[in-house]
Amino acid sequence: MLRLEKVSAYYGHIQALREVSLEVAGGEIVAVIGPNGAGKTTLMNVISGVVPARGGEVLFDGQVVTGSGPEKIVRAGISQVPERRQIFGAMSVLDNLILGAYHRYGRDGKEAVKQDMAFVFEIFPRLKDRTRQAAGTLSGGEQQMLAIGRAWMAKPQLLLMDEPSLGLAPLLVKEIFRVSAELRDRGMTVLLVEQNARAALDLADRAYVMESGRVVLEGKADELACDERVQTAYLGKRN
Repeated sequence: MLRLEKVSAYYGHIQALREVSLEVAGGEIVAVIGPNGAGKTTLMNVISGVVPARGGEVLFDGQVVTGSGPEKIVRAGISQVPERRQIFGAMSVLDNLILGAYHRYGRDGKEAVKQDMAFVFEIFPRLKDRTRQAAGTLSGGEQQMLAIGRAWMAKPQLLLMDEPSLGLAPLLVKEIFRVSAELRDRGMTVLLVEQNARAALDLADRAYVMESGRVVLEGKADELACDERVQTAYLGKRN
């Protein structure tokens, strides 16, 4: 579904991605782990069109989308749950969810959007109780639920999740990852960037390890979890 071929990206003169290649097949969860500053968020922003690639190609469903803007990427079927939520705090929970589906009303109709809204409230019942509440007054966990729900409302084929567990209590992290697995079971494909390497590898089908803007390891998630280098660097195993 998604393929990156030797993609590079820069912030000014600083190179953030160095010829990164990866693939995500339909119906799987792929995790990207690595230390802070490895280029993980830049990777997500290049895919979603927020940061331009300065080399290589991004292909989605066989079509080159390199250089496309974020709106075109969303319409193509990619939606992002950004790092630190980035919800619209002054707007209500309901309006944030409606905004996620803004481009679908003419294409899919109100009834289809209504059904997807019902699914969001099914997996996140807390949001149903807070539809008229200003999103900025929600707890951190509730804001993360809203960010995921808003992304789902775009009805993407590929969901990009950037650090969904950031700043959340362990019980909420467990809930967010449970919902991610449920989305996969409903046919969603997920590319997950996550600092919590153990949780990410437990959830994912395959994984990539990034360091200094490069992919340094890749493979099945359960196999990488047993890799001594990954255990030492990311899973807390001591030499």
